[in-house]
Amino acid sequence: MGENIYIFMVIALAILAITDLVVGVSNDAVNFLNSAIGSKAISFKTIMIIASIGIAFGAMSSSGMMEVARKGIFNPGEFVFEEIMFIFMAVMITDILLLDFFNTLGMPTSTTVSIVFELLGASVAISLMKILKLDGSFSDLGAYINTDKAAEIIFGILLSVFIAFTIGAIVQFVSRLLISFDYKDKSKWVESIFGGLAITAIIYFILIKGLKSAALFDGAVSEFVATQPVLFVLGNVVFWILVSWVAASILKWNIYRGVIAFGTFALAMAFAGNDLVNFIGVPIAALQSFQDWQASGIAPAEFNMQGLSAAVQTPTLLLLLSGGIMVITLWFSSKAKSVVKTSVDLARQDEGDERFQPNYLSRQVVKLSIAAFENLSKVIPPSVQRTVDKQFVIPYTYVPKSKVQDMPAFDMVRASVNLMVASVLISIATSMKLPLSTTYVTFMVAMGTSLADRAWGAESAVYRVAGVLNVIGGWFFTALSAFVAAAIIAYILHIGRFTGMLLLLVFAAVVLLRNYLSHNRKTKVIKAEDSLRRAESSSIQGVIEESADNIGNMIKRSNRIYTNSINGLARHDIETLRKNKKGVNKMSNEIEDLKNNIFYFIKNLDESSVGGASNFYISLLGLLQDLSQSLEYVSTLGYKHVHNNHKKLKYTQIKELKELDTTLEQLFQSTQEIFQNRSFEKIQAILTRKEELFDLVSDKIEKQVARTRTEESSPKNTTLYFSFLTETKDLIKSTLKLLELYYTEHDSTVEPARIPKTN
Repeated sequence: MGENIYIFMVIALAILAITDLVVGVSNDAVNFLNSAIGSKAISFKTIMIIASIGIAFGAMSSSGMMEVARKGIFNPGEFVFEEIMFIFMAVMITDILLLDFFNTLGMPTSTTVSIVFELLGASVAISLMKILKLDGSFSDLGAYINTDKAAEIIFGILLSVFIAFTIGAIVQFVSRLLISFDYKDKSKWVESIFGGLAITAIIYFILIKGLKSAALFDGAVSEFVATQPVLFVLGNVVFWILVSWVAASILKWNIYRGVIAFGTFALAMAFAGNDLVNFIGVPIAALQSFQDWQASGIAPAEFNMQGLSAAVQTPTLLLLLSGGIMVITLWFSSKAKSVVKTSVDLARQDEGDERFQPNYLSRQVVKLSIAAFENLSKVIPPSVQRTVDKQFVIPYTYVPKSKVQDMPAFDMVRASVNLMVASVLISIATSMKLPLSTTYVTFMVAMGTSLADRAWGAESAVYRVAGVLNVIGGWFFTALSAFVAAAIIAYILHIGRFTGMLLLLVFAAVVLLRNYLSHNRKTKVIKAEDSLRRAESSSIQGVIEESADNIGNMIKRSNRIYTNSINGLARHDIETLRKNKKGVNKMSNEIEDLKNNIFYFIKNLDESSVGGASNFYISLLGLLQDLSQSLEYVSTLGYKHVHNNHKKLKYTQIKELKELDTTLEQLFQSTQEIFQNRSFEKIQAILTRKEELFDLVSDKIEKQVARTRTEESSPKNTTLYFSFLTETKDLIKSTLKLLELYYTEHDSTVEPARIPKTN
């Protein structure tokens, strides 16, 4: 391979670095945005401006961390230039694909873990090929891999999960014990002490330790901090408590809001300082390797890469350019918002919508935790328990149902603790040049504080624990898949050389484009046009009006699902039937969501409407569920029949089903138009056709009975056909009951003055 090939590889790595910055920031934005966004302490635009400034500062302090990519995982002296370039290329291709996969799912993962295990996987693959070529043994692998440093990094990352969760829970518990949920009415000195301690912690660990490598605090200040750290901290605590007291008492500023703003800046800076190596460390190491090789005049397969072991200062211009790309991505990435949402939802104080379903492990964890808490309660004196419980009582505030989604997920005290604890932990690791996982730390701190805040109550604990276990499981999947994928890609590059690299780059580009287009489509259609919406009205007339939209949408979808079931069955089209099943499942989940909202719906009703509106709405949801279950059964019947490769239905059976479909289509379309146009007086005309519709189904059943006696030879077809017809009868019954309920209730609530207008 000539020099031009390696120039191409360096250019490709530069492009991959920019792409990695984009997908990496989309994933890691959750680390510094979730507390500020979840508490809604500051406007979204202000949050973004503060985070952007923090990233710019952090990027300048990242130089020392770049050594991890150069010599942290493997021993560069054991490899030649050609092999090193294969390792770096494999790492970058794997990284962008893996991070984009998690971003598309909306799941936070660790860019640090991915880069560490990718470097490990790629270098192990190349090392094994070298060992095989030299007829060595597996034990020789230790000479190629920096096992001590790799083990230190991996152990540090795993330990950080436990430490972050524990410290987050302890600090939040103590903070809540002192401040309570009624923090706005507390004395200003309490707010001032909290503000002073929080700001001191952030300033000491971020501005001094985090920016030390940027040479902004050389001279007298850094010397004083190094020799008198206790005095420096105490002086800062006193100073910032006084500043906080003046700001809170005289200027009437909200100190918690100030801590959140400052903490967001600090955490964004720590993120950039700690995680920039994950995105550009490998390409910069590749560039410097290329420059060393080019100056040597030695063949690429012979040039030893011992030079990577030396400390090299990363050009400031490259750091600033990388920081700029990170800032732009932060502002425009839609995937960043979906990843932030996952973290905020799992930490929210109220029940809200639960994204994750409980599993066996989450149920057992909750069960054991409840048992442990009950045993602990027996030891703690009742007076102490009452005092503690009093501090955790949330003051009741009436919030209209329409405004619930605008409420913060948690309060400013918790957001401040999240930012303070996470900033301290990440900054300590950065100052030690240990690539701690910022995602793991910030996520586990948020989970620890939410647990201490009793956000995981009996109503939500099993869902939240399942969510946390899902995310942590995703982290282990990140490590395993990063190692395996990087090893495979490194092997392909080693075997396929330039051709293999081109094919892998094209594959990566196609996958990224496909995911981008898919995510854009999902973002544009967050709620389907005909999806079901929760009732928010407080009167029976309002509930009837809102429910009309749900019924119209439900009938429209029912018509489509029933027709697709018959068409898929007639054509033996498994793909149509599979999509149909997904559509029915989505509908069932939406109805389940409406039923889960009944508690809040009844709470929101006017006193005069409680009886009528609640009975109507509960009956309505029951009938919608009956309708959905009939459609689910019909859809499953056809899918199983075709999936099991049973005989096709006979022409006469298909013809009769199509006749039935035509009749039901007329019923569904008429019903849909009634609810869309609010022409409820036409319901009576449909109800008069009840016997005609039932007779039609009965006639089809009788015909099939006659066929079974004479010509039918397939037991499976007979079972399918009878089941389809009887379920269709139930479907018609549920639809007519729905119309009867709505007609009766609407008729009884219409004012006499409005009756002539409906004619």
